[in-house]
Amino acid sequence: MNILISPLSQTPIYEQIKIQIRELILSGTLKSGEQLPSIRLMAKDLKVGIITVKRAYDDLCEEGITISAAGKGVYVADVDAERAKRIHLDMLYERLLEIKGFCEESNISKEDLDNLINKLYGGNNDGK
Repeated sequence: MNILISPLSQTPIYEQIKIQIRELILSGTLKSGEQLPSIRLMAKDLKVGIITVKRAYDDLCEEGITISAAGKGVYVADVDAERAKRIHLDMLYERLLEIKGFCEESNISKEDLDNLINKLYGGNNDGK
């Protein structure tokens, strides 16, 4: 498993791990039933603390995309297309909250944001 950690990122390390594993699962790179590396092995490979990896694994279990089997390890849960879409929508919502905050701090109106979104999707600004 190829997880890249940036110590310079403002995103906490456990969150970086969680996000990347989540994407590997939702993209199908990690398959249902596949075992994740042990917490100790992942911590050693990434040169981070065991508690950091444990937090990422625990969060993924709470989301329901991994399952922890006591004494056996952490496994990828069965994630159907509808569940994957819900998870992606939740992730999008979190990013939109960040964008909303940025817009408020930068005095960018909702109308300006709507215009940018329409432009991204190839629409024009008059609703046609």
